[in-house]
Amino acid sequence: MEKPSNILDRIIATKRMEVDLRKGLMSTAILERYPDFSRPTISLEASLRKGDRSGIIAEFKRRSPSKGVINDRSPIEDVVTAYEQFGASAISVLTDEQYFGGSNEDIMKAREVVNIPLLRKEFIIDEYQLVEARAIGADLILLIAACLSPAEVRTLARTARSLGLEVLLELHAEEELEHVCSEVNFVGINNRDLKTFTVDLDRSVAMADKLGEDLLKIAESGISGPEQVDFFRKAGFHGFLIGENFMKAADPGAAFREFTDKIKQG
Repeated sequence: MEKPSNILDRIIATKRMEVDLRKGLMSTAILERYPDFSRPTISLEASLRKGDRSGIIAEFKRRSPSKGVINDRSPIEDVVTAYEQFGASAISVLTDEQYFGGSNEDIMKAREVVNIPLLRKEFIIDEYQLVEARAIGADLILLIAACLSPAEVRTLARTARSLGLEVLLELHAEEELEHVCSEVNFVGINNRDLKTFTVDLDRSVAMADKLGEDLLKIAESGISGPEQVDFFRKAGFHGFLIGENFMKAADPGAAFREFTDKIKQG
């Protein structure tokens, strides 16, 4: 068996074992009986097209493989409540435990206190995870092109949509444009190169130009200031996924408020 060659490969290998274990512990029939499974979902697409909030998908993230611990002190309820109060269009919650310190319980806690869309930020490789996402209170899910084939993206996205979930497809490189299909609601372009970890905003804009104007585009990673939000907005992006910039602060909610205040001031 080939040894995983990079962190993404290691995460996916771990995730396959984790999903198999979770399937054995809890059937989809049980998940479908969760109260939130039948809850009407909240549409981020409608919110972004309406444009009545900031467009920011504010992220709750405790740690990452590359940065280690980012913030293991701030209660998720406090952070997400502030995100909603100060204008977030949606909230992204990491649910991977081994590499990011998250859990399904984090989304469930967030769902209890906010009324804006919740993105389950996860390495999704199996339809079981989509049923799980619906059951724990998510409104949209992430599919990462770098770890899925175009056919897998299409199948997973179609199943997610049938469950009432919206789909954010994340791209890192131009060769992944072939993963884009009509079943996804948004395309997120990650500004950070997976191989070099360098941030290149112009590369992201060049990729976005090849997607056309009708598809909702989300800028991801490496956004540290309001001027970058303005840059992407002028380039035709509709949303901005930002996490570490807020979570590395002692008070992520206050950091988010300060950030959005600067945007309003122009």
